[in-house]
Amino acid sequence: MRDLTTTSYASLGLLALKPWSTYELAKQMERSLHNFWPRAESKIYEEPKNLVAHGLARSRKEPTGKRPRTVYSITPKGRRALRRWLDEPGGPPSLEFEGIMKVFFSDQGSKEQLLEQIRSIREWAAAERQRAVPILRGYLEDGGPFPERLHIIRLMVRFLSERTRFVEDWARWAEEEVQGWPGVAGSERPPVDDDVFRRALEEAEADVGGNGHDADHSESRSGVGGHR
Repeated sequence: MRDLTTTSYASLGLLALKPWSTYELAKQMERSLHNFWPRAESKIYEEPKNLVAHGLARSRKEPTGKRPRTVYSITPKGRRALRRWLDEPGGPPSLEFEGIMKVFFSDQGSKEQLLEQIRSIREWAAAERQRAVPILRGYLEDGGPFPERLHIIRLMVRFLSERTRFVEDWARWAEEEVQGWPGVAGSERPPVDDDVFRRALEEAEADVGGNGHDADHSESRSGVGGHR
């Protein structure tokens, strides 16, 4: 028995929706959670047994062809534990983004390497949009696998869609900026325009001063404009 982690509670939350086999649980986690809680499939396969060891889930064998499968479901104790976890404030965002890390250290390489990193980030965002197409169509056509949860899913779709759009917009801007640079280090580094620093400072100071919720600032930060 291992300590419970956020991944444990993510698995428990999915078990609260319906019983799953470990394979189904891993696939559903990939479908619904990978954008904000990506985890190795091997780790996901370990969690149901850990939940059983804690008394938060139970397992049963089901016949399926020649080989029975194990299906896990939540227990009353598990539902109580999930509610207690939901009552606690969640941790702050933690960004793991290797492409941005390489942008940060790009003055140790070449302009061409930096441009390639930015392009790969833009391609990732485009791929994310493509990956979302069949899922979003499913929501519109029949509500997806959990139509009773569409009001919750709607909140997540807005968040994830705007995140992808932000990354894509940033990558386009950054690529255009870097294209005009002679290089990234030494005597080739470009002169610095302070507009980005100035705008970020103005927005930060406005927030600190309690004026960060006016329409102009909120629209410029979210990038959603008329979609608000």
